[in-house]
Amino acid sequence: MSALEKISETERQTSVESAKSPAAKNSIPLRFITCGSVDDGKSTLIGRLLWDTKAVFDDQIGAIEKQPGQIGHADGSLEFANLLDGLQAEQEQGITIDVAYRYFSTPKRSFIVADTPGHAQYTKNMVTGASTADLAVLLIDARSGILEQTRRHANVVSLMGIKQVVLIINKIDLIDYDKARFDEISAEFTALAKSFDFTSITAIPTSAINGENVAFPATKNMPWYDGKTLLETLELAPKSNPRSMGFRFPVQRISRPDESFRGYQGTIAAGSIKPGDPITVLPSGEQANVSKIVTFDLVRNAGVQGDAVTLVLDRQIDISRGDMIVSNDDKPNLEYSYKAQLIALTDHGVQPGKQYWLKSNTRKQYVTVSAEETLNLETATWEASDKIALNDLANVQLDFSTRIAFDTYFDNKTTGSFILIDPDTNNTIAGGMITNAIDNVERLTIKDQTEQTSFKMPISLVDEFYQSEFYLKHKTEIEIMSTQPKS
Repeated sequence: MSALEKISETERQTSVESAKSPAAKNSIPLRFITCGSVDDGKSTLIGRLLWDTKAVFDDQIGAIEKQPGQIGHADGSLEFANLLDGLQAEQEQGITIDVAYRYFSTPKRSFIVADTPGHAQYTKNMVTGASTADLAVLLIDARSGILEQTRRHANVVSLMGIKQVVLIINKIDLIDYDKARFDEISAEFTALAKSFDFTSITAIPTSAINGENVAFPATKNMPWYDGKTLLETLELAPKSNPRSMGFRFPVQRISRPDESFRGYQGTIAAGSIKPGDPITVLPSGEQANVSKIVTFDLVRNAGVQGDAVTLVLDRQIDISRGDMIVSNDDKPNLEYSYKAQLIALTDHGVQPGKQYWLKSNTRKQYVTVSAEETLNLETATWEASDKIALNDLANVQLDFSTRIAFDTYFDNKTTGSFILIDPDTNNTIAGGMITNAIDNVERLTIKDQTEQTSFKMPISLVDEFYQSEFYLKHKTEIEIMSTQPKS
C-alpha cells in the first residue's frame, strides 16, 4: 500500500467537494495566513487541510507517489508539509523559506491561504503574507509554548491590522493530549494579546499530522474539547470590512494614443466612480469631472474598488504617474509629515536621518525617517530608541519635502502602506503603514499680552511665507526663532 493509501480514504471521501460547490465558487474568498515559530507545524497543518478538503492536485499526488523516500516519512506516511514547500531547499531542510499561496474551498466558503516561514531571517516574507490577510492562524508547539518568534509574529499580525486570530496549539499528541497544558498556553497568549487590538481569539488543540481538529473533530483522543475544528472556524469567520470611504485612484499611467484622447489609467483603491462625478487631483488640488470610464474592451457606466480602468476627464489637467485622483467630499490626508509603524527587513536596518525612497502604490518619493521607539518582544512594551535593527518593529516619523497624500492603514491598506528603498543599493529595507498625519503648520496666533504660539514650517514654504500678504502685514509682530540659509 502506498503512502497516500495509508491516509484514511474514508476521511477524504467524507470531506468537502471543494471546487464543485456553487456556494464556494460565488463567495468572496477568506484570505488567511499561517504563522508562528519554526517547526510549529504550519506547512503540515495546511497540507493536511488541503488533503482533507480534496484540494490536492493529481500531479502533486503523482509526484509524492514517485518519491516516497524523499517526501514521505520512514513509516511510509505522507509528509504533508511538502504539499506547500515547493522549493528544493525547503524540502531538503524541512523548513519554509518563501510564502506559499494555496486556494481551496468547501461547500460553504472559498479560501486563499498564505503559508509563511517561521525563521526570524524570513520575517519579511511573513509580512508579505500578512499584508492582505483577513485572519491569522498562529501556531504554537504544545511542548515548547510561546517563543520569541511567536511574539514577533503576533505583533506583526497586529501591526498589519489583522483583528481575528485562531490560536492553534499543535502537536498535542506529543504531550498525551494534556488539557492542562492547552489551557496554560491559551491563558498565557490571551494575557499577551491584551496589548494588541485583536477582536477575537479562538484556541484549538490540534495534531496536524494526524488530522485531529483540523477538518475533523478528535472526539476519541480529546473528549475534553467540544469546540469547533479549524475548518469550521474558518468557514464561520467574518470577512474584514474596511471603512467605507471616498474614491481613491492612484494614477499608474497616462494614456495618449492620439491627440483626441487623454486617459488616466490605474486600479481603483477605494470607493466608486461614475461619469459626471466631481474629482480632485492630489497633490495639485486641481478639480474636474469624470466624463468617461473606459476598460480594454468597453465603456462602462461605473467603476468600483479593484477595477482596473481608464478615466477620462472633462478638461485637461497636468496629471502625472504617482498623483492620486480622489472624491471631493472625502479626501485623504495631505501633509508633509506622518507617523508610521514599520518593520526593518535587512541586516543594516533603517538608518534614522538618512534619505530613502518611499514607494506607495505608483508614487516614489524621497523621505527622511526619524526613529522614536521600538517594540521589546520580551516585555511587549514600546521603548524609546533612535536605532532600528533587522526585524525591529518601530514607531517612526516620516518627513517629506512636499505634501503627500495618505490614508491611515486602518482606513485603507492600499493607500496607507509603503515600502522603503535604499537609493544606494535599490534594496527594499523596510515595510510599513501610516498611523496618522502630522499637521506641520500649527494654529498661528499673533502675539499679544497674554499668549504666544510657536509653529514649525517646512523649509520649502519659507520663501512663500515671507512673500505672503499676512507676513508683510504682521512681520513686526512675528518673532522668527531660527531660519535656515537659502541655498
